[in-house]
Amino acid sequence: MEKIILKTTKRIDLVDITDKIESLVEKSRVKEGICFLFCPHTTAGLTINENADPSVRYDIMNTLKRIIPENGNYAHTEGNADSHIKSTLFGHSLTIFIENGRLSLGTWQGIYFCEGDGPRQREVWVKII
Repeated sequence: MEKIILKTTKRIDLVDITDKIESLVEKSRVKEGICFLFCPHTTAGLTINENADPSVRYDIMNTLKRIIPENGNYAHTEGNADSHIKSTLFGHSLTIFIENGRLSLGTWQGIYFCEGDGPRQREVWVKII
């Protein structure tokens, strides 16, 4: 297992980690297999979405802020209840096929670390089989 260490810079952000994951796949020399990604944080997650047009990230983040506001009427009073909810919507793991030594992503797809309670130092765990 490999670990990617990230330092996020914003409270809510989508950080493109596609290149980091692709680099680990290349380093592994696995030609046909599976890449498992896991986020071990309760206020962050992972997703795959478009990485060609930055306005998509902007729209996702703004919509999350609107439908799950930071200062909602939450029972969890640590000030990050919205981040836990956002984390649940994204999920904590991804599975991506490896074909011909490369991640099998769609033409416009990228892998994102979804920060919900930053800035923080974060990890993504990667297992390539």
